[in-house]
Amino acid sequence: MSRAELPSRRSLLAAAVVAAVAGSAGPASAGTLTAGTPTGRAADTVGRTAARPVDNRAWTSYTDWRGGTADGTRAVAGARPGLVIARPAGTTDYTDPHTGRTAAWEYATWTSPVHRPRVPATEAIASWNAHTPEGTWLRIELKGTYSDGTDTPWYVMGRWAAGDQDIRRTSVDEQSDGKSTVWTDTLSVDDAASGLRVVSYRLRLTLYRRPGTRLTPTVWRLGAMGSDVPDRFTVPASEPGPAKELIVPRYSQEIHKGQYPEYDNGGEAWCSPTSSQMIIEYWGGRLTREQLSWVDPSYADPQICHAARYTFDHQYAGCGNWPFNAAYAATFEGLQGVVTRLGSLTDLETLVAAGIPAITSQSFLKEELTGAGYGTSGHLMTVIGFTADGDVIANDPASDDNDAVRRVYRRREWENIWLRTKRYNASGKVASGTGGVCYLYFPARPTPRQRKALAAVGVR
Repeated sequence: MSRAELPSRRSLLAAAVVAAVAGSAGPASAGTLTAGTPTGRAADTVGRTAARPVDNRAWTSYTDWRGGTADGTRAVAGARPGLVIARPAGTTDYTDPHTGRTAAWEYATWTSPVHRPRVPATEAIASWNAHTPEGTWLRIELKGTYSDGTDTPWYVMGRWAAGDQDIRRTSVDEQSDGKSTVWTDTLSVDDAASGLRVVSYRLRLTLYRRPGTRLTPTVWRLGAMGSDVPDRFTVPASEPGPAKELIVPRYSQEIHKGQYPEYDNGGEAWCSPTSSQMIIEYWGGRLTREQLSWVDPSYADPQICHAARYTFDHQYAGCGNWPFNAAYAATFEGLQGVVTRLGSLTDLETLVAAGIPAITSQSFLKEELTGAGYGTSGHLMTVIGFTADGDVIANDPASDDNDAVRRVYRRREWENIWLRTKRYNASGKVASGTGGVCYLYFPARPTPRQRKALAAVGVR
């Protein structure tokens, strides 16, 4: 995120989606609770059980992994069940589009059962958590069925490795069948106003390793969030809940200006990895001196440079790929990460009360968020608590230094810029909003209270 109100790569990619739905009274490609839903805590309970326009499905258990269709993979039990290569199903060549190198790889696949979301979707975002030792990587694909009975192709939702030595982690552009399109990390129905929806989907994992080795990735979590939420410029206000503040490390992206410009022009654009690193360290995740040895020793907070490098999407040319950030968080022992959408600040209060901070995505003009001092077409920040008046306490990485990161933002302003799906940009033109997009990082083995809070916002 830059402090300037300039189009981000993500907003440019979404422009076609906005154009398709602008002026329509029908559901858009992103949003919040359905229009007319009453506000307040009682209404939020209704939203969680009946009207919540978001569906999350994740495969995480030994039973889950045994329930799919395996070709060369096998499920492994244990404290954190997963999926590994048992024997290669074949060998294939892969030419990395970002290096030009061609190499042979053994592979094995796993395909999930068909999932029918309770909310037929206009959008879907996949998430995965995995360990990929050097010499291994993953491909994640999604195939949906539309409400008209036809199918999407197998869309690539990411080619991913925790490191960057074997392949360059990447999204894949120019994927469309004339009915839906993949915009970096998001599968979106092209014309939501037409009523077309994705009513079911499967996910497919392909695990790769160097030929002749016994290496294997281990995948612990695979899932997707489907959503169908209404298009709007404003959202209903929620009622403030209990005050609470979590003690989360504070890091500024701005002190990294000019550092490692090969990763999205340097630190000024590193809101996503900076936010990710704050929450990773809140949960106890730490990088070793060896892992940070590549960073210039004169740079403060070298872990932020590391997070930028290891969340960087070489096709998107940025560090803001949502699933790549969640996958990075899960490379730290004992953590898992997902991308979802929430419906109100009440959801965030539920999580914070259980000790779970969240990373939220929002866009706004300077005058729309009192005290920010900047406008942005896309920015991530960390919600760490709420004041007695219900205002949002955020660790905002778009701050001059670490001491200035903790901010308090007005509840009504903050809730609207986060949850809306449409807005006016600095030029007065209609632009997109994220509709409540949120990264959640939490323990691989949550406490009962944490598990209950996650379930309340639709995540397991």
